[in-house]
Amino acid sequence: MANKKSRRPSATIGSGKAWDGRFREKTNQLVEAFTRSVTVDFRLYADDIAGSIAHCKTLQKARVLTSSETRTIVRGLESVKRELDRGRFRFLSQDEDIHMAIERRLTETIGPLGGKLHTGRSRNDQVALDIRLYLRRQLDQLHEQLIELQRVLVMKAGANREIIMPGYTHLQRAQPVLFAHHLLAYVEMFERDKGRVRDAKGRLNVMPLGSGALAGTNYPVNRRHTAALLGFPTITANSMDAVSDRDFMIESASALSIVMMHLSRLSEELILWASQEFQFVDLPDAFCTGSSMMPQKKNPDIPELVRGKTGRVYGHLVSLLTTLKALPLSYNRDLQEDKPALFDALDTVQSSVRVMTELMRRLEVNREVLQRALQGGGLLATELADYLVLKGLPFREAHGITGRIVRELP
Repeated sequence: MANKKSRRPSATIGSGKAWDGRFREKTNQLVEAFTRSVTVDFRLYADDIAGSIAHCKTLQKARVLTSSETRTIVRGLESVKRELDRGRFRFLSQDEDIHMAIERRLTETIGPLGGKLHTGRSRNDQVALDIRLYLRRQLDQLHEQLIELQRVLVMKAGANREIIMPGYTHLQRAQPVLFAHHLLAYVEMFERDKGRVRDAKGRLNVMPLGSGALAGTNYPVNRRHTAALLGFPTITANSMDAVSDRDFMIESASALSIVMMHLSRLSEELILWASQEFQFVDLPDAFCTGSSMMPQKKNPDIPELVRGKTGRVYGHLVSLLTTLKALPLSYNRDLQEDKPALFDALDTVQSSVRVMTELMRRLEVNREVLQRALQGGGLLATELADYLVLKGLPFREAHGITGRIVRELP
């Protein structure tokens, strides 16, 4: 979304609420500020408008709206979207969230007819729909980014397929392995990550609109028609679950956390390998920083930051779990706090995957250093023990003999 800064909600003074008919007092200004979420959820605007257009067409099919009313509302929504796309949308202080901001602007644009759009739906099922639309698109993007990271790792492995390096257990030299084999281990990790992302998308890809606030709707809306318009393969079965369910967000956050864990492991190895003690690889200068005091320093800031941001994504998963852990059915306002955690986790993981992909693309492998690292340390001790076994010794005896040989080596 270009020009995001210009679209960020302002503090322009307004008045009136969509629900204020029940109340004798105006909302306290402290409450206004405390409950306002539009600064976070405004990134859902395209999904909210897409859902509203589909809902509008479903209302027409149910004969709640005429074809003329439907055309007017759809044109109005498209006009509001253009304002948001171009950063010309004027937010007011009464705009609690992006849903009410869009409805308010629609009514300003097309008149009282805009008030018919919310017929047969609640913000509860509306936001449940918006999050699913947004999240499935973001997971698709992450899936493609993981594919590109795998491609880069495979290319880097292929370019260095003849290089041998020490393999490690307990961070001690264990057996010689191909450098390519080491890199391809991460390809396997990211393959499983892609599977978890696909699984998460599969479970969230269910259409909740038509659930109302919790008990469905009194209008004859064809929910499967709405689902087809929005590309959902099926609809939710229980309206109370549909409006209060956020386990698809928890599952997504779990998948995101595991992606970050794998990126963090790769980062840790790059940090070690780029150190003066190892010198196995050279990180590209454009992906490192220096010291404000020590002129000789070349710091591996990118892998360090990825390693650090991993804890941040873990925290968002715990935040979502904690928010949901004691909520009675159905919707509760606590769920407003789900989006900051999810959005930041998505942003953090996607940016980490992209930057690590480019770093690995430009990584230089120090072949001579890796070759020297193979000298000494008894790296072929296991092969010697296996050789003795093939000559007829029991493995435990062969293991003991080889251990004593290693002990006597300089």
